[in-house]
Amino acid sequence: MRVVIVCVSKRQPAWVADAFREYAKRMPREARLELIEVKPLHRPANAGSAAIAAVLAKEAERIRAALPKGCLLVALDERGKAVTTRELAAHLSRWLESGRHVALVIGSADGLDAALRQSASLTLSLSRLTLPHGLARVVAAEQVYRAWSLRSGHPYHRD
Repeated sequence: MRVVIVCVSKRQPAWVADAFREYAKRMPREARLELIEVKPLHRPANAGSAAIAAVLAKEAERIRAALPKGCLLVALDERGKAVTTRELAAHLSRWLESGRHVALVIGSADGLDAALRQSASLTLSLSRLTLPHGLARVVAAEQVYRAWSLRSGHPYHRD
């Protein structure tokens, strides 16, 4: 199984890449953690809601093209369901049992296209706070590793 974090964002600082790599290398072969970056589209500063929706729809096309074939799509959105690490570990266990790859998708500065969010099997929130894209990527990677550790009985997680 692959857990792929798909991010719509511009180039991130080195610390973001370093942190992501650290959590990815901790993951076992049976649940590899990978990153796919999708370049965001330019949005004019004074764009209205219709223009933003059009940009998000085009970004959604790019996201869909980048997804592993037949993967389970999980949208990460501040309006999604807030879960505990234990609940995420239970989801991870079910995902492993399904035998499908999983894609956790982080949208651009304007979020994710509504149709893409609706097509997701699950919409989760990393936090009710607005996180910068680089930090959201690192938090997602760390929580996937923490969930893996928890379900594996590793002492990394403590309640």
